[in-house]
Amino acid sequence: MARPAVLTVDDDPEVLLSIERDLRARYARKYRILRADSGLGALQVLKRLLERNEPVALFLVDHRMPQMNGIETLLEAVKLYPEAKRVLLTAYADTEAAIKAINDVQLNHYLLKPWHPPEEHLYPIVDDLLDDWYASYRPPFEGVRVLGTRWSPKSYEMRDFLARNQVPYEWLDVDAAERVPEVRRLLNTFDGHTPKLPTVIFPEGERLEEPAPHDVAAKLGLRMRAGLEFYDVAIVGGGPAGLAAAVYGASEGLKTVMIEREAPGGQAGLSSRIENYLGFPSGLSGSVFARRAVDQARRFGVEIVSPQEASSIRAEDPYRYIRLNDGAELSCHALIIATGVQWRKLGIPGEDRLQGAGVYYGASSTEGISCRGEDVYLVGGANSAGQAAMYFSRFARRVIMLVRGPSLAATMSQYLIDQISQTENIHVEPRSRVLEVHGEDHLESITIACDASGDTRREPAAALFVFIGAEPRTAWLDSVVERDERGFILTGRDLLPEGKRPKGWTLAREPGMLETNVPGVFAVGDVRHGSIKRVASGVGEGSVAIQFVHQYLSKI
Repeated sequence: MARPAVLTVDDDPEVLLSIERDLRARYARKYRILRADSGLGALQVLKRLLERNEPVALFLVDHRMPQMNGIETLLEAVKLYPEAKRVLLTAYADTEAAIKAINDVQLNHYLLKPWHPPEEHLYPIVDDLLDDWYASYRPPFEGVRVLGTRWSPKSYEMRDFLARNQVPYEWLDVDAAERVPEVRRLLNTFDGHTPKLPTVIFPEGERLEEPAPHDVAAKLGLRMRAGLEFYDVAIVGGGPAGLAAAVYGASEGLKTVMIEREAPGGQAGLSSRIENYLGFPSGLSGSVFARRAVDQARRFGVEIVSPQEASSIRAEDPYRYIRLNDGAELSCHALIIATGVQWRKLGIPGEDRLQGAGVYYGASSTEGISCRGEDVYLVGGANSAGQAAMYFSRFARRVIMLVRGPSLAATMSQYLIDQISQTENIHVEPRSRVLEVHGEDHLESITIACDASGDTRREPAAALFVFIGAEPRTAWLDSVVERDERGFILTGRDLLPEGKRPKGWTLAREPGMLETNVPGVFAVGDVRHGSIKRVASGVGEGSVAIQFVHQYLSKI
């Protein structure tokens, strides 16, 4: 953590060096002593400090300076650091200026030059001021800051990206500038330039305006390129199934790479609470699950490439090749596809326009606090919707679950049904659906149809979260890997209708249980046809797949 700064300003080089020397002699261990030879120079220093979110404890400014005198300098300085203490250096003839400064900038003290000896005329005054400042000092956040607006889809995308990649960040909403001084002060550092939002500000002060996630990933040092050209096993997808395959593969000595499109953890990483996972009687959050699994994978030497997306595969025995979106290609002997699924859309008017601006797919922990005191709607009746309802009930005034079926019993675990029924601000509306969402730049209301009564109504809504099943993202496998009519990957016995072998299969044996129509290419987790959509089953399939990989490798 950066030490708080003490900034002294004087246009006389000898005086500036003298005051800096005296301050360093007493305060350098606890504070950084900075200097500037003009008011304009001082403001530039302060803007750089503010960009890096570094604190300033004290201004000690000479009054008689050209261009900007001491009072003018302090007037601008306190706009950036209003909590900093203020001392004006004056000559005997400037006492009227000191009185003016007391009125204009709430001056804490003025010092007559010369101040020697400092033990009598400088240190007692500065000691008291710094003690007062430190008593109310709260260390600033150290890390990435995101400046944006709540209703901007790009701002939401950036917050979601950072949260899913376990990157601590501070969210600064420009719409709150009037009531949040920190946001207002930060905007002042742009010198009249209106930043493109979102703007990501890094700890060292560098800014990226309206960046894509991969730009931020590169700046943060996330690995976006594979370190090798060849691996024993490559895994595409970093959800529970992919992470399990990576851990077991690497722990058993296979050179392993995992390629993840967004962030390790998949949809499970977004879950607010997983309460029925074996070995965790108190449950665990999706983010904790993802973080622990990633730590475990890295400990065994898994190379995690993220955010990065596979665009195609091809087989040239004995190798399997994966082409990435950036044009790079890597090869492996065995390939495991664990890309999971994505939430389906409602297919209603206004949905695309308001996506990321009040309409969201899945539950994002980044939106919880933003919904404080508001009405939140959830569409869906499975476990994921129930877990989200419990999470948002901690913040929202009301959480309304819209369920197409007659009740939750057919689609949700009983433990979640019990929790929901005991939570006063969660309301379940069975046999209901959303017909339309309304709002210009953000969601304002939704139209709901009640199938039981045939009535429709329009209700104000701050946020709508959609959990209506999922569909695989497997178009990139066209003409190579066989899939069912919905796009889920066929494996094992599902490839053998009426006992016939899959098209293009050249081996004497039949495809293994998790093997696709391409020998050495396996599919696990939610992307696989017939899979059980549970975290535990995904982990099980990912770990079992490694045994099939070993069998395949032993015969090539």
